[in-house]
This record gives sequence, C-alpha cells and structure tokens, in this order.
Amino acid sequence: MVDQEQLAQQFEEHRSHLRAVAYRMLGSVSEADDAVQETWLRLARSDISDVVNLRGWLTTVVSRVCLDALRSRKAKREESLDIHVPDPVVTRLDDDPASAAERADEVTLAMLVVLDALNPRERMAFVLHDMFGVPFDAIGQIVDTTPANATQLASRARRRVRATPPPVADLATQRRVLEAFTSAAERGDFEALVEVLDPDVTLRADAGPGGASRVIRGAALVASQAAAFRRSGHEQVQIPVLVNGVVGLLSLRDGRPVSVFSPVIRGGRIVEINIVADPARLTGIDLYDLT
Repeated sequence: MVDQEQLAQQFEEHRSHLRAVAYRMLGSVSEADDAVQETWLRLARSDISDVVNLRGWLTTVVSRVCLDALRSRKAKREESLDIHVPDPVVTRLDDDPASAAERADEVTLAMLVVLDALNPRERMAFVLHDMFGVPFDAIGQIVDTTPANATQLASRARRRVRATPPPVADLATQRRVLEAFTSAAERGDFEALVEVLDPDVTLRADAGPGGASRVIRGAALVASQAAAFRRSGHEQVQIPVLVNGVVGLLSLRDGRPVSVFSPVIRGGRIVEINIVADPARLTGIDLYDLT
C-alpha cells in the first residue's frame, strides 16, 4: 500500500492534466476544480497497488465524475431557457504573444460553446479521444458502451465541431481588429462597427441567472448594441487580455470585473462574440497579474 503522503505527491504530478480534462468536459473552472477534488478523494480511499498506469486510472475517474455532472446539468438546463457561455480563462496579454499564449488555456470559449451543445456521451468521447488521445476501448468503458459505439459518438461530435471553424487570425491581427471595434464603439461610429463585423456575426451574452442574457445576430444589430452601450454612459476600464488564448477584453468598474469579452476573428472581421457578465463567476478572476 502507498502511504497518503506518497499518494498525494503522485496525485499532484497529474493535477494539471486532470484539471485540463475536467475543464474541457465541463467548461466551468469551479466545477472542474470540484471534479479534480472528488478524484483525489476517490484515490485516497482506493487500493491502487495493482494499478500500472496511474494517469490513465485518474483520467478514467475524473471522466466519470464529469459525466455524472454533465448528465445532472443537462437535466437542469432542459428546464431553463438561460443563455450560457462557459467560464473564461483570463491571462495577461504579454509583450511576447507566444509566451502568453502558452500560459493560456488552449480551448477557446467558442469551442466550449460548441461542446456545450453536444450530449454528455458525445462530449466525453470527443474530448477524451480527440484532445487527449484516450483509446476508444477505454472510452467505451467510461460511457458504458462498446468501442465501436464510442467511435461513433466521437465521430458525431467531430462533425459538429468542424462545422464551426476555429479562429485563424494571429494575435497581432486579433488585436488590430479588436482595437478597431472598440475605437468605433467609443466614437459611436455605426458604419465603422459594421465594417469590422461579419454580416452574420453572433453575439452571445451570459449575465447569469436573472440577468439580461441574450443572443443577437447580424452586423447591424450587434453594431447598434455596441454603440448604444457606449452612449449609455457606463464608466468602465477595459484591459486587453487573453481569453482562453485569444485576444479579448476584461472590463472593470470600480476595480471589479464586470464582463469578459471574447471575439472570434476570421478574415479580418469579427464573426462571433462571447461575453460573460455573470457576477458570481467573474469573482473568480485573479486581477493581480492583469492590472
């Protein structure tokens, strides 16, 4: 038997991997941390003397914890019409974009929005196989199906993901386009806003339970919303940051986070905007290295 101190040391070696798996599964920083903690508790009360691959064992456990959480969440959301944007991972936008991107989470908010639309088993199969290279026989055991069915689950999810291409602009281009958008919004320049937006742009804003969450589609409507917001006199400080590895904005009022703005940029235009303005979730952003 491995004593608890040795077990804890071994677990810490895999914590970042487990958190990455859980975050991609759940799209929630707090729920991912809870899943990792539950995985530790299950490890601490298990006999792993016959476990050859501890990383694989822990990945299986955290995946099952996440699958239970996804199923519970799906049941709750079917009763709700709330618009949901996953939790952002906000990091500093350094002078060296390459090193900043390495420290940011690799999965964008736009990707997490797509993953949220999958059913729990499809999401599980896609994340484990396509993002972490887990074989389908292991995935089948986790989701209680055959390897062939697990392969089909991942294939269906992959088609959904491919229907939403990832951002292709480099960080310098992203920053230039975002600055053009914010400058136009500051001036209330409707025509300039429309010019920087894709005609079919989608804006998705999650203000939390009871908030003014909404989805807006089309360049004219999104531009009108942006211009109206600036005219309304909301005094905010906007800080350029990386949001899940993509250039975005963190807005502060009286030194407190009020929103995270994450655009998707392709072909020199903004094709999608995801905004998190849920006060409960924004309190988890560490401002120490950002301001």
